[in-house]
Amino acid sequence: MSYKLVLLTLLCVFGIAIGQVLFKKAAIQLPDDAHFFDWVNNIWLISAFVLYGLTTLLWVWILRHAPLSLAYPFMAFAFILVPVMSFLILKESVELRTFIGSVLIIIGVTLTSTT
Repeated sequence: MSYKLVLLTLLCVFGIAIGQVLFKKAAIQLPDDAHFFDWVNNIWLISAFVLYGLTTLLWVWILRHAPLSLAYPFMAFAFILVPVMSFLILKESVELRTFIGSVLIIIGVTLTSTT
């Protein structure tokens, strides 16, 4: 993959990770007895949907220019970014095994994406 494709793929992964944080923020904001209008008026949820839509369009463009077998392993980086963002933004805890798993993911993506 070219450097441009790699950067766009990483941008796509970053968008997916941010979307997960937005979904969590949406879930936190919803009341226990949420009704239809609570869902459709939830700015966090709307933002997540918009971001996922744009990210999906970017992903389709990426797949026009890169083999799925090379591009898809990059999506594993979301498993690293989401815990980091949840720690930084949502103040959630991250365990040592998450860190170890992240290192293994980096090794795996590196192995599968090099030609």
